[in-house]
Amino acid sequence: MSPNHDPVPVFPLSAIQGQPSLVQALLLAAIEPQLGGVLIRGPRGTAKSTAARALADLLAPAPFVTLPLGASIEHVTGSLDLSKALAGHEVAFAPGLIAKAHEGVLYVDEINLLPDAIVDVLLDVAASGINRIERDGISHSHAARFVLVGTMNPEEGMLRPQLLDRLGLCVQLDNAQEPQLRSSIVKARLRFDLDPQGFVQSHAAHQQEIRQRLAQARSRCRNASELTWSDAVHEAVALQCIAAQVDGLRADLVMLRAARALAAWQGSHSITPAHVAEVAPLVLQHRAAQPDPGSSSQLRQPPTATPSAQ
Repeated sequence: MSPNHDPVPVFPLSAIQGQPSLVQALLLAAIEPQLGGVLIRGPRGTAKSTAARALADLLAPAPFVTLPLGASIEHVTGSLDLSKALAGHEVAFAPGLIAKAHEGVLYVDEINLLPDAIVDVLLDVAASGINRIERDGISHSHAARFVLVGTMNPEEGMLRPQLLDRLGLCVQLDNAQEPQLRSSIVKARLRFDLDPQGFVQSHAAHQQEIRQRLAQARSRCRNASELTWSDAVHEAVALQCIAAQVDGLRADLVMLRAARALAAWQGSHSITPAHVAEVAPLVLQHRAAQPDPGSSSQLRQPPTATPSAQ
């Protein structure tokens, strides 16, 4: 490698404007891997891939792996060489994209167009942190901890509800409609394109602050005794999920973990119903029952909590 070779600069997460929910969802997924990743829905040009790359850069050294639509299941999970295994009694494993994404970000553009079987594998591994490959009685497993980021345009088709439910958080992006915001976003991108190194350097201090907060929050989430859920938090979660008419209890579990990740990010001493209220839209966006025709709200307001939940 040439001594003058430098990594290609990445647009900083701290410089992304107009998409606070997107940034928050990515950070929460990085803090708590068990959330199961982030689904980003919205039109082209709304910073989806830019934000995903920025998250990987924030976790650096960390890989950013893109999964192509035409990938086979073995390309994704890896493959086993049965002839070597049978002849030499050793497992010869060829790593796939999942292995390459370990400790980084696995980005899937138009995840709704992937075969269900591949999406199913991605969701299993993202939630468990373990990739298991089995073939003709021979198996191999390895650690595979990554932030799964999938994008989709609902106009091009939907994921089955069973798969949607297993994606932890969801962000609905819209085009920027305010002239000042659009101008500010375009100006920032032009500055980055003209002088990437200078632009990155101008955000270095803020990036380092986010990087340190992220590391501290991840450490707090790994410590089971650091943050616990009170009965008030459990009730707040139940009320949100009941109001949204979600199926099953996965939404409750994801909401609790997301609230815990948010509390860790904010440096709070405890998880509160306020944390639940803040993460609820990210958890319920793709799980809530469709509103009645003519309804102006996507998510119904939860019933008023009883005094015991205060």
